[in-house]
Amino acid sequence: MASRKLTFSNVVLCLGLAFLYLPMFILVLYSFNASKLVTVWAGFSGKWYVELFADDQLMSAVWMSLRIAFFSSCMAVILGTMAAFVMTRFHRFRGKPLFSGMITAPLVMPDVITGLSLLLLFVAMFQLTGWPAERGMLTIWIAHVTFSSAYVAVVVSSRLREVDTSIEEAAMDLGATPFKTFFLITIPVIAPAIAAGWLLAFTLSLDDLVIASFVSGPGSTTLPMVVFSSVRLGVSPKINALATLFILVVSLAAFIAWWLARRAEARRRSPLHVEEEESWTKHLSNQR
Repeated sequence: MASRKLTFSNVVLCLGLAFLYLPMFILVLYSFNASKLVTVWAGFSGKWYVELFADDQLMSAVWMSLRIAFFSSCMAVILGTMAAFVMTRFHRFRGKPLFSGMITAPLVMPDVITGLSLLLLFVAMFQLTGWPAERGMLTIWIAHVTFSSAYVAVVVSSRLREVDTSIEEAAMDLGATPFKTFFLITIPVIAPAIAAGWLLAFTLSLDDLVIASFVSGPGSTTLPMVVFSSVRLGVSPKINALATLFILVVSLAAFIAWWLARRAEARRRSPLHVEEEESWTKHLSNQR
């Protein structure tokens, strides 16, 4: 077997992977450090994982961040998919350039400006209507939905532009309503883009610090805020343990997603599935 040559591309690839994953490996290693000082190795110990789950403040922040990220990503998927459908399917309507610009504006807007603008909005709404009475989980959720919807709209719209509209037209020719066509034809086709948008919105919400600092109030501290405040006094090994658990969960989710995608691709290429597609195509052509 011929040995692979050490090319410039392989060297750059290895350096890039090392730059990305070596810090994570060091973080995981130091999460088992027995010393309180993260820069001093004192042997293996799992006590920081025990202390992590015993820290009520940190676990409360984790639970709040996960709830906000879940609900904000779900709402961002709904709004972002609707916006993407309007931008790709309605080619001509008054104000489309303005609408598209407003959708993509949060992508390039600095977080400080977005957070300050939302803070002023909530203050003005409270003075005019008395709502929201206090800033907390609800205001953070609204803020995260605001900027996450833009990312979902961009991801979904790129997939919608590649969808063959003749499939949707064929379904409506056979008597399906536009509403039924959207949910039975369009949604399954763009499902991978919707899932990617949901994961992206979930990650952005879970990682946000600046915007949440503006729109949060007493008793609504998210995980990035707790981590940032604790870093000022020195990084605690409990933070390393928490980050290790997140890396483990994300790696497991990525592996499951890869396995499901590979299984679906294998099923799609199976002879039985090809015969089913051909018979379904013949059925549609005969009815037309």
